[in-house]
Amino acid sequence: MNQNEPLFGLGEKNPYGKFFVGQSYLKMLVTEGMSVANVTFEPGCRNNWHIHHAKSGGGQILLCVAGQGWYQEWGQPARALKAGDVVVIPPEIKHWHGAAEDSWFTHLAIEVPGEGTENEWLEPVSEEAYHSLP
Repeated sequence: MNQNEPLFGLGEKNPYGKFFVGQSYLKMLVTEGMSVANVTFEPGCRNNWHIHHAKSGGGQILLCVAGQGWYQEWGQPARALKAGDVVVIPPEIKHWHGAAEDSWFTHLAIEVPGEGTENEWLEPVSEEAYHSLP
């Protein structure tokens, strides 16, 4: 398997692409009872800041499966990610995630079931902030 062939396949161009800088790909793995998506980011691709809202339960879990990427919560330093890393994102936390500048990155995005769940997409991560990552 090379960097362009994720474990679960590349999927299709992400239909939520307007909320990303760069190209990402989406392959839904589970859609009943809960949502599990294989998301692949081309080098330098990242999603906008966003929040997973929920009245109860909710949030998201990222299981990193290939490449190198980033995760950052609002007001916190960015965290480098690699295959095998797990990120637990509670509801109501403003955050973003995506690929490193020089690496493809794939994670499984698990939407934690909850009541009144919805995603709020916000502004893009600034070019200055992204390109200043180590």
